[in-house]
Amino acid sequence: MIITKATGFARFYHATRYSIKGIRAAYVNEPAFRYESWAALAMLPAAFWVAQSGLQLGLLISTLLLVLIMELLNTAIEAVVDRAGTEFNTLAGLAKDLGSAAVLFSLLITALIWGGILFDRLTG
Repeated sequence: MIITKATGFARFYHATRYSIKGIRAAYVNEPAFRYESWAALAMLPAAFWVAQSGLQLGLLISTLLLVLIMELLNTAIEAVVDRAGTEFNTLAGLAKDLGSAAVLFSLLITALIWGGILFDRLTG
């Protein structure tokens, strides 16, 4: 039996549906993703006020998306680790800790970029 994959628009359509399904699952099952989503939505209008150029606006919005991306990847890591087993495993714990550290760094990047652009706006 030969299985053929969708191509063209059909492939794009299915990929988009799977992506939306993943975002919905993260929102429903992960409190951190919900909090970060609401924070991003609250900060989005502020980005338009804070930014003094298109580049700054792009950076501000990109940092908000970066946090969400890192949280999705962290959630994916946790799901795979949890699927592998419930017993304690040093490598499993390390994988979860590293995913969490990635989220933390994305939050720090966001704070630095927003802080720097706010500083320029308020002092310039």
